[in-house]
Amino acid sequence: MRVVIAREPGTGRWLLLELQHHLIGDNTTSEVMYAEVRTVLAGHAHELSAPQPFRNLVAQARLGVDAKAHEEFFRTMLADIDEPNLPFGLSEVHGDGSGVGEAHRMLPQALNDRLREQARRLGVSLASLCHLAWGQVVARSSGRQQVVFGTVLFGRMHAGTGADRTMGLFINTLPVRLDLDGTGVAANVRATHRRLCELLAHEHASLALAQRCSGVAAPAPLFGALLNYRHNTPAAMAGSGTDDGLSGMEWLGGEERTNYPLTLSVEDFGEALGLTAQVVEPISADRVCGYMQRALEQLAEALEHAPNTPVRELDILPAEERTYLLEDLNRTAAAYPSERCIQELFEQQVRQAPEAVALVHEDEELSY
Repeated sequence: MRVVIAREPGTGRWLLLELQHHLIGDNTTSEVMYAEVRTVLAGHAHELSAPQPFRNLVAQARLGVDAKAHEEFFRTMLADIDEPNLPFGLSEVHGDGSGVGEAHRMLPQALNDRLREQARRLGVSLASLCHLAWGQVVARSSGRQQVVFGTVLFGRMHAGTGADRTMGLFINTLPVRLDLDGTGVAANVRATHRRLCELLAHEHASLALAQRCSGVAAPAPLFGALLNYRHNTPAAMAGSGTDDGLSGMEWLGGEERTNYPLTLSVEDFGEALGLTAQVVEPISADRVCGYMQRALEQLAEALEHAPNTPVRELDILPAEERTYLLEDLNRTAAAYPSERCIQELFEQQVRQAPEAVALVHEDEELSY
């Protein structure tokens, strides 16, 4: 971690920039750190609790599920996957990530309510519905029915006492495989929920181990898309205003980057849902948000009215993009002198430009 400070010329304002590699921390780490900073600045440093050692997680991970169990689970899930799953053909982020576009959007409240109602009715998590919808986006953008993408696991659920106050990297990225075939939507939602529950038992497995259990040979990536389902407070996405514990300080903004060329974060605010997409150029991040919103709308519609609809039939194209692709791009009508015959038009061209080239065949040319 690096912290850089500078005084703004001509004002009494100081700016602070924090650079943190994801190797050493996650969102909870940042929250713990900022809470300690607030405590110190308030003059209550003596009230800080004893730091929780990160080695507790290391021990938990090493003494928990053994490598053989991890390997058996991932081999069962991935052994027949022999090609990288790369939506839009995107395989990596080049350079420092400056060529990555980012887009945010809040989903309509009615869609949020419908999705939560269906999750309750089926007895599954809302995250399961979102994973299935994202699987459909990945499937349509990569031409696959068996899709693999990365999902971010919180990592603190089974990390022992005090894990909620420990600083360090707990999150883990692991592959999840979904089969988007002729199975009905409701059945596929339940299957996705089961798969995610099974994955939780392996949340501290190595991604390298999981990849070795597939048929994709290193150094090729197993997948190029990532889904991060995040539980947020409403203020987490505001991006403005002041921090309630740091009087006189203003939050100017932040930026996060990964090595995945296609990342979608679902922002769960408890009673509202948002989307954040990060995509390498030339794919538009806002288009990706549109695909995900459409997939969620189609999923809610099918669960409400036709739960046996094959999941592969769900659409991801928003109405405006469908119109653009099928109508706007094909709008080729043009005015022309329709009252004259083709030979008359040819004769007119002969009179106007008799020496202009009319036909070319290999090395031969014919003028009008």
